[in-house]
Amino acid sequence: MKKHFITGLVFLLPVVVTIAVVIFLINFLTQPFIGMVSAALIKLDIINRGFLFLTPEQLLRYGSQFIILILLFLFTVLLGIITRLFLIKALFRIGDQVLHRIPVVNTVYKTTQDIIKTLFVSDKNTFKQVVMVPFPRNDIFVLGLIARESPDMCSKAVKEELVSVLVPTTPNPTTGFLLMIKKSDLIILDLKPEDAIKYIVSCGVIIPQSPIPTPHST
Repeated sequence: MKKHFITGLVFLLPVVVTIAVVIFLINFLTQPFIGMVSAALIKLDIINRGFLFLTPEQLLRYGSQFIILILLFLFTVLLGIITRLFLIKALFRIGDQVLHRIPVVNTVYKTTQDIIKTLFVSDKNTFKQVVMVPFPRNDIFVLGLIARESPDMCSKAVKEELVSVLVPTTPNPTTGFLLMIKKSDLIILDLKPEDAIKYIVSCGVIIPQSPIPTPHST
């Protein structure tokens, strides 16, 4: 019985978590507009009765959320088209320069902008290489993802090339440690980043398929 329960839990839990995350994102995106859209549907008398097991109120809410998601998608596509136009690009550049000059705001804006550009625009293989690094001492190892080269001033300070490595925490990989490791101390693994994340999230229960460690070439 215990074995069957665990098997069912392993199958059911990821589905439940996925559904919960999707519901959270839908509510997060639609909440600011749902009152306005619901009022418009009520005024137009489009939804005035239930459907199957849904009450009129539930159908009104879900219908409003569906319409909002479609409008947000169309707005995002339209915004992408508009930003390609020369005049709009110029306006966005002016707005970008203004935001860079506002105290406090410029720090948050520039940091966020740099992160987004690095993750989605840069052609560098950021967080694509899995490595094993000594942490918190030399005889203990953790999995990490190479971000990129460490700042030059840091490498010059220790007179050796350093690499910035993100070490995610268990079981929440959205937090972690940013380590600057000597390039010679990195152990490159023949392991996909998603498999490494699964191993970390599962607290070591999900074992990756035979990663092969090889010393980093210098």
